[in-house]
Amino acid sequence: MVGALAALSGAVAVAAGAFGAHGASGKAAEWLATGAHYQLIHSVAALVAISLPRGRGAALLLLLGAALFAGMLYAMALGAPRWLGAVTPLGGAAMIGGWVVLAMATLRR
Repeated sequence: MVGALAALSGAVAVAAGAFGAHGASGKAAEWLATGAHYQLIHSVAALVAISLPRGRGAALLLLLGAALFAGMLYAMALGAPRWLGAVTPLGGAAMIGGWVVLAMATLRR
């Protein structure tokens, strides 16, 4: 299930990046590009994490963080209020947490 979520997250990232490159301009295009970049990297990292013993928790944190971080940027690019940008640090914190949990999982192997 986590692998399927990671793969779908990657697909959303590519779609958001394409929309940012071809269908948006200005700040919206920047937000879409940034969100897509982070989401795609963390989707791939989550796929790697689930292949490791004890890596499922890291994968979930990486995906949750990417969804919050990129999702808020995507929402603002589509016209949502800018105060939603205040939620993006929570996504960043979850992504950082995912990397730390992934490091611990690799050390415990």
